[in-house]
Formats: sequence, C-alpha cells, structure tokens
Amino acid sequence: MGLRIGLDFGTSNSGVAIYAGDQARLLPLDPQSPLPEVVKTILYITRDYRPYIGQQAVELYYQHNIGRLRHFVPRWTGEIDYFGGDMHYVRDIFVMVDELQPGRLLQYLKTALRKVGGPSGYTGTHIFERYYTTADLVHTYLSELKKRAEANLGEIITGVTMGRPVKFSDHPERDRQAEQTLRQAAEMAGFQQVDFELEPVAAALYYEQTLTRPQNVLIFDFGGGTLDITIMRLGDKRRQVYANGGIGIAGSDFDRAIIETRLLPHFGRGQVHYPTEIVELIEAIPDWMALPEMSTPQVKHSLEQAILSGTAPARLNTLKALVFNDLAFSFYNQVETAKIALSSQGATVIDMSAQGLSLWELYTRLQFEQDIQQHARQIEQVVLETVAASGLEPAQIDAVVKTGGSSGIPAFTGMLGSIFDPKKVIASNPFSSVTAGLAIRAGRTDAF
Repeated sequence: MGLRIGLDFGTSNSGVAIYAGDQARLLPLDPQSPLPEVVKTILYITRDYRPYIGQQAVELYYQHNIGRLRHFVPRWTGEIDYFGGDMHYVRDIFVMVDELQPGRLLQYLKTALRKVGGPSGYTGTHIFERYYTTADLVHTYLSELKKRAEANLGEIITGVTMGRPVKFSDHPERDRQAEQTLRQAAEMAGFQQVDFELEPVAAALYYEQTLTRPQNVLIFDFGGGTLDITIMRLGDKRRQVYANGGIGIAGSDFDRAIIETRLLPHFGRGQVHYPTEIVELIEAIPDWMALPEMSTPQVKHSLEQAILSGTAPARLNTLKALVFNDLAFSFYNQVETAKIALSSQGATVIDMSAQGLSLWELYTRLQFEQDIQQHARQIEQVVLETVAASGLEPAQIDAVVKTGGSSGIPAFTGMLGSIFDPKKVIASNPFSSVTAGLAIRAGRTDAF
C-alpha cells in the first residue's frame, strides 16, 4: 500500500515527517547537515546530469568550482531572419559557453513556481545540453528527497501532503498555475496521491498538540520566501479558520536589501561611469545565480581594461575575484549568516578577506532594521489586515505563534508585541513545526 508523509518544500529548507504512534517524527535526511532533519533546498546538477541536494550539493559545488579554470567556446543556438527592402539574409546566433563548467547550482526553486505564467515569462533553464522546465527542476529535487526518505523508512512512499503558501502570487491564475506545477512535479517524483495544506495551518496543527484548552491563535509563519498568516480556533470541536493572509516578502528579500544597500559599493557601484556590461554585472550580484552566465571572456576583458585605466581598481578587482573565482555563493552565505547573527547580537562583521576579497563591513542591527524598514511596514499591514478579516479584535487572540527561519528577527517580534500582548507571542520550532504539522495532516483523518 505504501506510506504517506508530510513534506515541507521550503524556499530555503525542506523537511519530511511521518505521523505514527500519535506523534509526528521528522526524518534525518541530511546527515552532512548540522540539523539532519533540515535539508537545504539546493540542487546541484553535474555535467553528467547527476543531481545532488542539501549540504552535499553545497559541498560538491565548492569542491568543483572555487577557483577553477574556464574555457569558453562558441555554441550555435539558432538563427535570425533579416529582411530589408528586397534583401533577405540569415544570421547564425552563437553564445559563449564554458565547456569546463562541472555543474550548475540552483537555489530558490520554490520562488520559481510563482514566476510560472508571470510577466517574466520564466519557464525553466538550460543546464548544459538539456532544458529543464520549472516542474523538471522541482521534480528532480523532490525525487532525491523521496529516495532518502524511503531509504530511511525502509518502505515505499506513495502519498504526500505538501505545504503551500497562502499565496504563491496575488494573481489568482498564477497562484493556480504554481500549485498545478508543484503537483505535477510531485507526481513526476513518484507520489501517487498528492494533497496540499496551507503551511500556517500545518503549523497550527503542530501547535494544537500543546494545548490544554481552546484558543484563538494567530500563526506567523515567516520563512525564506513568504510570510503566511492563519488565524484559527484550535483545541475543541469548533476548530475553524477565521482568516488567512500572506505576502511574498521574507528572508531572501532581506538578504537582497543588505547587499544592495551596504555591499554593492564594495564592488564599485556608484564609483564612476562603467561600461554597460560591468554595470550589469554589479547589479546582478544580489541574484548570484545569474553571475556564471555573465562571466564571459568579453566581460572579463572589460573589467581588466577598466582596472588598467585606473578606474576604481580595488573595487573592480574585488568584483573580478567574486565572479571569476566563483565566490558569489560563499558571499551570499556570508550575508545570510550576518542576518541570522543580528537576531541574537547587536552587530556583526561581513568579512570575505579570507577568500581573497577586499570586503570587510561592520553591520549593526540598527542598520539592518533601517534597510528592511519598507518591507517591515508592508508586513505589519498584512498582519493588521488579516486580523481585521478574521472579525476578531487583537485582544481576542490568545496566542501569536512564530515559526519559520525569519521569525526570530527581533524587529518582527517587537512588531507583534506592539499589536498584541507581548506575553502572547510564542516561538515554535522555526524549522520543523510546518513539517510536523503536514505529517499530522497526512496521518490523521480528524485533522480537519
């Protein structure tokens, strides 16, 4: 018959749990991770199309890419017809391809779902000679996660309850397409029965296990890609959802804000007037996965010419090292680490000098809160709107439960405490509550 699991496919991290013996058990699927029950939502595909996920993907990327050699060759990609007067001619189109690239690292697979059918027209990407649709990429990751779970349990998994945000997109059709693509990917991965539950509702089911009396609860599920809110009645037969809310702002947006506001000047932004290709390279740093595609011989030549001309040479040498030594992922991780550190301390240092970059930045919690101020106002507005939609007054909320990797940021704990009684704000397990709740939903017929 097969087992049924709960699977939290997150923007930054994922996890799997099974409900047995009246409790949810998280599966340790990433033995290389400091938290084996938390698997980084990272996919690394090698040149021979072998997929790797989690910490193994990260380690292989570092091993294969840091400081490697490059060799670019032209690759024919198609042709364009030109018409002018009585003339018609065909021009071949070539792109420069690094034939020594050992693999491709992909992050934020979940974010790609909300781009399906959107204005960007994103449908997928080429990895070496193969084209991967968004469903292909997600299915590749989920397949590896499923294999690990089956190896851990010693049984075949046939069914899954997957989490989904309250809103993949504010646009109803794109939201529908995102869920449809996720369902397709799960079925391609071998799941025969696929159900969905809202991620904050799953977190609510996990929290409900701790209750000794009925409560009106607000779940504040704040992860790497979205903020999701559910206001529910829990703990008795009157269990019901009063309101759901959400917004596509979370941890990855804060990382981008730090980079754009504080760190791009280290790479030359705003110093002088650069050639277009250098400007585009600097502006692409927050989207580090785009950088390998831009690290062409032409761009390198432009950088070297600008350096030789005396145009902000220290800044541009730092940019050159970041891009052409494949340090962008390491840099991004430094930023994320600094953000996390500011949840428990007043200041931290972003330091890439050990990797050969001339980058050292003292960064304070006050600066961070200034950098995300606009995002914070939007988030507060969503909280207030969701409470209003519930028909409850803030005083009628018995508990405000924080979960998700971004939920520990002090600015948002303070914001929740200013709306509700600070004593009502409770921290749940940031990385496992949704996963465990999905397992409960999968394993209990009375969950709803």
